[in-house]
Amino acid sequence: MSHDDLRENERTISQLVADASHDIQGIIRSEVALAKAEVSAGAKVMSKGAGLLVGAGIIAVFGLIYLFHTLAQVIAIWLPVWAGYLIVTVVLFVVAAVLGLLGKKALSGVKASPDRAKKQAQLTIAAIKDAARP
Repeated sequence: MSHDDLRENERTISQLVADASHDIQGIIRSEVALAKAEVSAGAKVMSKGAGLLVGAGIIAVFGLIYLFHTLAQVIAIWLPVWAGYLIVTVVLFVVAAVLGLLGKKALSGVKASPDRAKKQAQLTIAAIKDAARP
């Protein structure tokens, strides 16, 4: 083999490496585009579902209001109308107070500080410093 043949082979090998690199970049771009399309389609479906759930929640709240009116009117069979509404209102406030206290108790036990992450970061920094020492 002559020197020119080796040069030609080197150029071909370098060209093959460049082509392979270009192909890999194209594949990666295609995979990223596919992932974006899938996420976008999923987000559209999720937003539609979330909107429907919000609508259902609003209708349920209106239903509860009418249920409470009905309960007040049923109580009004035996008591005056105002007493029926007063009883329903007091029961609602008692339920709201109990739920509020339970929520407050649940939140008081929550630790918002990422203690484990801080400790892990400190250990990582210490390990890097130890590895860097001669």
